[in-house]
Amino acid sequence: MRPLHPIDYIFLNLEKRQQPMHVGGLFLFQIPEHAPSTFIQDLVADIRNSKSIPVPPFNNRLNGFFWDEDEEFDIDHHFRHIALPHPGRIRELLVYISQEHSALIDRAKPLWTCHIIEGIEGNRFAMYFKIHHAMIDGVAGMRLLEKSFSKDPDSKTIIPPWCVEGKRAKRLKETKLDKAKKIYATLKGQVESAPKVTQELFQTVFKEMGKNPDYVSSFQAPRSLFNQRVSSSRRFAAQSFELDRFRDISKALGVTINDVILAVCSGAIRDYLITQDALPKKPLVAMVPASLRDDDSDMSNRITMILANLGTDKEQPEERLEIIRRSVLHSKNRFKRMSSDQILNYSAFVFGPAGLNIASGMMPKNQAFNVIISNVPGPREPLYWNGAKLDALYPASIVLDGQALNITMTSYLDKLEVGLTGCRKSLPKLQNLLTHLENEIQKFEHIISEKSAAKLASEQSIEMNTETQLNNNTSIQKVIG
Repeated sequence: MRPLHPIDYIFLNLEKRQQPMHVGGLFLFQIPEHAPSTFIQDLVADIRNSKSIPVPPFNNRLNGFFWDEDEEFDIDHHFRHIALPHPGRIRELLVYISQEHSALIDRAKPLWTCHIIEGIEGNRFAMYFKIHHAMIDGVAGMRLLEKSFSKDPDSKTIIPPWCVEGKRAKRLKETKLDKAKKIYATLKGQVESAPKVTQELFQTVFKEMGKNPDYVSSFQAPRSLFNQRVSSSRRFAAQSFELDRFRDISKALGVTINDVILAVCSGAIRDYLITQDALPKKPLVAMVPASLRDDDSDMSNRITMILANLGTDKEQPEERLEIIRRSVLHSKNRFKRMSSDQILNYSAFVFGPAGLNIASGMMPKNQAFNVIISNVPGPREPLYWNGAKLDALYPASIVLDGQALNITMTSYLDKLEVGLTGCRKSLPKLQNLLTHLENEIQKFEHIISEKSAAKLASEQSIEMNTETQLNNNTSIQKVIG
């Protein structure tokens, strides 16, 4: 038994019927070419019959203000096997995920569920996993699931994801002395960070707020369609994009890949809002989570947020990209001057009121930002589960009162996997945002194509002019001679 962490308590108390507080992931697998017809049934049977013991946090249930081990762990309460109705298209799969992602998790048992979904076209099956945010961070959870997969296509060992011991489980086994040392080190870091934090706060308030055009404050986000109370119904939409397309744009325009991703999202959001006749005159602001981890730890509280000006009031993609680049760079440059502890304390002061507003839901239309856009690096090598290749993994996240849209992305091999989670009632035809993303990528590709053509034409013109000049000089020399 261990007490609830304050962050755990916050996530649990934020949860309402219309505001589930779980994160999830949709994993899409390709059944091996020569696999028997009973491949999925055998996989499910192996999972159900596994002798592996669930590990924290997957065996933890709520007991008042404590996490307690579930001594009567029942796999049937968490693990489900279903088949999609014919024709088993991705559309039907996403409808099912949307419905499941809308449902609360039973608090009488450990707060997670896993679904194996068969009957998907293209000889594929899927796994959908959701877990309460109070138990684990979304990124850490997805990485923990990945550890149950193999890099070997011939590996037939099946370890259920909830039996893979992660770093958090190992931390729970630490001695009281080790925990006390960590607490002391944390408190010492907090005290030592105070002077620098005070200096940066002074810089922000008296020199940048309202004066520096690249500074994005927590008070400038306009009211938008995304900032209203949410219903209990969710819509989940997902799509894969070639990562090389973003790399090519990044290289051609001299910006980072993350800048390009934000610019593509900005253009897609702008086009979506125009179709809804709901584009604000002022530019929208995105909250972009930024990791502060300087090692391979999976601590869920080592993150801050960057507020990015999306420039949605500008029609030209390149102009929006430049605004985004400058606003993100401004935040990054400030954080470079601070340690991770200093950044966390600085963020607590600057964004504390915004967090309180989100937590209370008192003023959903008055938010510090309009949309959450998160990009997380994923596996770089192909992964397999009992010989089935992982084709795609799509993250599903949380929406809150005042934050009706969440765009979460992760990379896998040569693809950028995009998961959209939104309130079905607040955001009509949310799936159209995927089309707008593709259209915006094409706009940038057209821009760099035109730049390349113009550069080539310029080089050819210079070459022709040089050749003409040489010919003229030769002719003059002949006449003189």
